[in-house]
Amino acid sequence: MDLRPALQIQTVIKAMTDVVLPAVDTNNKLAQEQARLVIGMLNLVAQRQPMMYRYDRDELARFLALAETLREQAKNLPGVNEALHAMGNSVAVGEDVLDRARAEPKELESANFDLREKVGALITAIYSGSEIGKLKHISATVTAHAKEMLLRERSWLIDQGWEADPKSLPAIETLIDN
Repeated sequence: MDLRPALQIQTVIKAMTDVVLPAVDTNNKLAQEQARLVIGMLNLVAQRQPMMYRYDRDELARFLALAETLREQAKNLPGVNEALHAMGNSVAVGEDVLDRARAEPKELESANFDLREKVGALITAIYSGSEIGKLKHISATVTAHAKEMLLRERSWLIDQGWEADPKSLPAIETLIDN
């Protein structure tokens, strides 16, 4: 048995397609639909799995850029020093992880989760301690980042068939090359 997920996924897809789906009662439309959904999701995982590490690296690079921009924009705002300090520690870890060529994928994933949490805490602190009307630049920065991330995520999942006009989205490979 091969330990690589790519072969394991293909084996499960073949079993679902050749054995399980034909055995499901054709009158049970829900079961047929769900079996096809499983096969489709496994195909998507098989297709995207080789790019997951690049996707995570790209996410971390984007959060580091967002954190740096927010740090500059928030440095003189009231009530954000603790959140800035905590985010600064996470930025240092994130930069180290991103810079190391041999960082483990799990390390990259953990750095992304940690930085996402600290960026969120900084944004909360910014809005808790300042007048919203004075934070248009912060809002614009966060909104621009969210739009980029949403585009990446929609592109990543395009093969699930949820997009009304899939050709309007760029290929995921063009969005995660960092």
